Amino acid sequence: MILMTDLKYPVLFVHGMGFRDRKRICYWGRIPRRLCSEGVRVFFGCQDANGSVEDNALFLAERIGKLAEENSIERFNVIAHSKGGLEMRRAITHLGADRYVASLTTIATPHHGSLTMDRLMKLPGSLIRIGCAAADLRFRITGDKKPNTYEAISAFTTESAERFNRDTPDAAGVYYQSYAFVCKNCFSDVFMMPQHVVVKHFDGENDGLVSAGSAEWGDFRGVFKSNSNRGISHCDEVDMRRRRFTARTGQGISDITDFYVEVIKELARKGF
Repeated sequence: MILMTDLKYPVLFVHGMGFRDRKRICYWGRIPRRLCSEGVRVFFGCQDANGSVEDNALFLAERIGKLAEENSIERFNVIAHSKGGLEMRRAITHLGADRYVASLTTIATPHHGSLTMDRLMKLPGSLIRIGCAAADLRFRITGDKKPNTYEAISAFTTESAERFNRDTPDAAGVYYQSYAFVCKNCFSDVFMMPQHVVVKHFDGENDGLVSAGSAEWGDFRGVFKSNSNRGISHCDEVDMRRRRFTARTGQGISDITDFYVEVIKELARKGF
């Protein structure tokens, strides 16, 4: 029987957009504590919340090298959520992080962009830039060093994604796998309700932000749902509510921490 302690390399969690890893308020909710309690060493990316993919990738490449050196770690199993997956792909392919990464697991990363974002970016440019500037100010106040919301959201168009994928091939020697999640309907998550409706119209089934099709990259492990009627939203994927979805057991996910335990066990099974 494979245990989490059989994992060969530590885990590096890389967060998505809009939030940062903090000492007291972790982006990943109960997930790191659950893994640590079962013997897994855990580290965090700590990049800017709203930095551009390029700037955050540079930060992550430097950070992963520093963590490896300071902790005598050969390589990491990286688990990246949403935009963090794009940042790690760039760091691995272009910035030398491949020497420190054994595997990259992406959770609801928009690898293929979004038709919804294509349409949003057709709004008046001045309106978009004013909104992005306001977001930059907010995130600078809360700790970002180089917030660049406009460049960050521009990476989510299908044209940008196609260019990024063409210019960022997978690195030899790194195992890439991906997971997608979906809400059952627009009422699954009140925080994601309007976004889910719009994204479903243009992109199909989604978690409130990222469509199942866009999340596919490398060894695609499938589309995951909860065993309740609400499905799993973009917020649920990182345990934003810090609680189980349901007390039920059986087919489907009842607690997102259980999902990450299985991810770790599968990585251990593959020799990572």
